Amino acid sequence: MSYRALISSKDLQNHINDPKWVVFDCRFSLADKEQGRNLYEQAHIPGAHYIHMEEELSGKITSQTGRHPLPRIEDFQRTLRMKGLENDMQIVVYDDMCGMFAARLWWMMKWVGHENVALLNGGIQAWEKSGYEMQSDIPQNRVGGFVVNEQTDMVADTDEIKQLLADRACVLIDARAPERFRGEVEPIDKVAGHIPGATNVPCNVNVTDDNMMKSKESLAEIHQYDKPVVAMCGSGITACHNILANVVAGNEMPRLYAGSWSEWITDPYRRVVRS
Repeated sequence: MSYRALISSKDLQNHINDPKWVVFDCRFSLADKEQGRNLYEQAHIPGAHYIHMEEELSGKITSQTGRHPLPRIEDFQRTLRMKGLENDMQIVVYDDMCGMFAARLWWMMKWVGHENVALLNGGIQAWEKSGYEMQSDIPQNRVGGFVVNEQTDMVADTDEIKQLLADRACVLIDARAPERFRGEVEPIDKVAGHIPGATNVPCNVNVTDDNMMKSKESLAEIHQYDKPVVAMCGSGITACHNILANVVAGNEMPRLYAGSWSEWITDPYRRVVRS
């Protein structure tokens, strides 16, 4: 059996020693960029490899990109190979933020053509709550032979977003908190507000009070759209959580505006809305 969206702690525990399974710890903090790695070194799910949001899951920032541009696909392939990945493996990703960071790696694996990847539902908290083992040993990396198969149609760039919105041909869902979307506060980016025509769907609406992803039925009620969906956020990270939620809901997978708000505002002539 393969897992392509979510996996429970129990099901992961049943395969924790399977050599065809690879687990990635994606813990990260925008406020302290070493926090995730430090937590990983203290304790993590047995056999898990740490993967860094900015060093390995993001590319080079330029004056035209957002804060977390996608890496060059050949660089990402190299990263995966250095973690020992092969194309026939099952991947499980987790964090400690309801999947808000781990969903980025989940989406990126789909982007490179790997279907068998799942988010640990409830994250490391659910694993610990179940009483399963944690360890501090760092697994030794071996070089794998993973080969990417880029799915270029999964990504939308800024010019395409402008055209899609002008043609009213998509629903652009913004995963940021409502107060950031409205432009009332902006703790990270230089400009506050949102893209004209975007709809605010904060990614935390996808999870329950105990950090679990909501049921398929609940997510289907939240994510009801009458046009193709493109997901965005501040920099292309939490947008992936809305993409995952749509998949769990049974919807067609939305595309990702990878540059998101932080790329949109690099051009002062692009319109913004504060309301």
